[in-house]
Amino acid sequence: MGKSRTKRFKRPQFSPTGDCQAEAAAANGTEPEEDDGPAAELLEKLQHPSAEVRECACAGLARLVQQRPALPGLARRDAVRRLGPLLLDPSLAVRETAAGALRNLSACGGFEVCDDMVTKDIMTPLVALLKECSTGLDSNEMSPPEKKDQNRNSIENIANEAVNVLWNMCECSSRAVSIFNKEGCLEIVLKYLSRFSTNVDLAISVAYCLQTVTEDNPELLKSFSAPALHVLESAMLSPVNSMEYILLKTLVAGTIWNLKDIIPSKSQAEIINAILKILSEVLEMDAGETVLQMKEAETQRIKTAAETEDTLQNVNGDDLIEDDEMEEIPHRRKVRRKAFISDLLPPTDKELRETIALLTAQQTALEIIVNVCCSEDPTDDEWEELSSSDESDSFMENSLSECSGQLLSPLCLSHEVHTALTNYLIPKKIFEKTAFPNSTAVDVCSRNPSWKPLIRKMSIIQCRALVCLQSLVSLLDVDHLGGPAALQTLAQHLSQLLFSQPDFAKHVDFLEAISSALRALLQTVASKNIPQCMTPDQLLTLCRAGIHSSNVGVRVNVVSILGITGSVLAKEDGTLDTLKTIGCFLLEVATKDPSLVVAGEALDALFDVFADGKEAERASVQIKLLSALKEFQPVFKMKLRKEGRAKYSPDQLCVLDNVKMNLRRFVAYQETVEKKLTT
Repeated sequence: MGKSRTKRFKRPQFSPTGDCQAEAAAANGTEPEEDDGPAAELLEKLQHPSAEVRECACAGLARLVQQRPALPGLARRDAVRRLGPLLLDPSLAVRETAAGALRNLSACGGFEVCDDMVTKDIMTPLVALLKECSTGLDSNEMSPPEKKDQNRNSIENIANEAVNVLWNMCECSSRAVSIFNKEGCLEIVLKYLSRFSTNVDLAISVAYCLQTVTEDNPELLKSFSAPALHVLESAMLSPVNSMEYILLKTLVAGTIWNLKDIIPSKSQAEIINAILKILSEVLEMDAGETVLQMKEAETQRIKTAAETEDTLQNVNGDDLIEDDEMEEIPHRRKVRRKAFISDLLPPTDKELRETIALLTAQQTALEIIVNVCCSEDPTDDEWEELSSSDESDSFMENSLSECSGQLLSPLCLSHEVHTALTNYLIPKKIFEKTAFPNSTAVDVCSRNPSWKPLIRKMSIIQCRALVCLQSLVSLLDVDHLGGPAALQTLAQHLSQLLFSQPDFAKHVDFLEAISSALRALLQTVASKNIPQCMTPDQLLTLCRAGIHSSNVGVRVNVVSILGITGSVLAKEDGTLDTLKTIGCFLLEVATKDPSLVVAGEALDALFDVFADGKEAERASVQIKLLSALKEFQPVFKMKLRKEGRAKYSPDQLCVLDNVKMNLRRFVAYQETVEKKLTT
């Protein structure tokens, strides 16, 4: 139904341990009992006079909430209202574990749970805790040196958990975002972000939160002062290049992009270049090689540690055992809490932490580029000529927090975005990311349980790159993409990706992403009269597999692909049989697909294929297109009337109404075609 626009990426809701563990619990037979026994006991202990018992109860709840079957019982027993006051418990350890339990609950519970948490006023103690942590960090600077580091670490750990709860709340609830705006949370989290040089984990959590709350939030944008912008600038331009800092800088770049409407015009060219330079540098890194290098480094570290331990045992003998016994209780206590409350990145294994940070940064960079492309309007002629700068480092000399001047509308950024995307070779780097993950890296990860989740992360990067490719093909001129030859090479690459996997139809995310990229590419190639590189038989193979997908997006894409292909073939000679095959396929989809969106797309594709051309006219008569559409027309109207408002959005209904009107016109046109060919 016309050219599709890529959906903008929203920040994914954070799950502290990856996916919530309901399925795993069920498989192991460890799902919670229906009598809420563990929940009742743990919630009761939250009121215990002993801080250590309260802390253990919070930690137990942090684990329990990761099992979805436990959530209804916790809701019945008002777990949120019982945990909320513990955010301000006299014990810092209880505060941290209570915040960790709420963090896990908000991450695993989803939108409904988060909205319920806001209704139960979790934001009041949460904001109070954030303010107390901010004050505590200030007052801690006056503490004696021997207590300073210990207090700071405790307060920053609590703040990190609290910021993650805040992020989850704002991700899922517009009411939470409104409270964020009204309670001055921006100033608080920016203070945390300013500590990025000493606590990058806390800064990363803040950056995630800021990227969420700055999206489509004009009220908050008014609160960004020059000092606030300076904090973001300092973090984004940090000279540290560890993988965790790369993730931090990528997230901050996404936040600054969200703030583009308030950036003074004098700085916009430098800012765009600085943002895209960072994203380009992130994508430059080879994730597969990094996985292999980091896994080898981990193996060597563990081997060295084991050899050192053996040596110490031989030297110290029983003395070492006594030391271990002395440290046993605090060590267990620390590990217990960390096992229940996962940080944004894993708490141990430095190499794994850094690898996950890089993979997350690459995924985030690709999502930001998609959002950058989606904010552009390539049909708008009112672009303002901006001087293009290849030297994004000049951003440092011309600080955005010191500039002033008339602001530009977002549409005026298009020229600069196009130039920067090309200057930093971003299309080429995205193309490289569309390849399948490094097979050796996948093999290494598959043999290690703690590294195995990285296989999924690498696959997500490939899918994000394909969606990103779709955006770039739709946005950029053919010359910026490398010319017609580059587009043909790209088509061959996508074809190879697709057909090298015999079971490609089973991988829904991959199929949706690659079919979206193919759709955009074929549309561009057709509009520029560039010869198609994929054969109709190849495309029909894709479409026959994709049309059975449960994913509506996949079905829409394959129908559109056939529409584009058929409209090109209709102008050529000797294509009658192929057009008949395409017509029968689209007709079956239009009349039998349960989704009106897919059916509408199939009708739209039929209009395109059989709108013109001698071969198309002959094919339409031979497949009895007119009689089939006449029979289907009242059925489509009835389904639209019965299902429309209940199942589809206003935008979808508007498009479907247009399809209904075009169907009436197309039937009239086909009547003239049939009369012409039968007389």
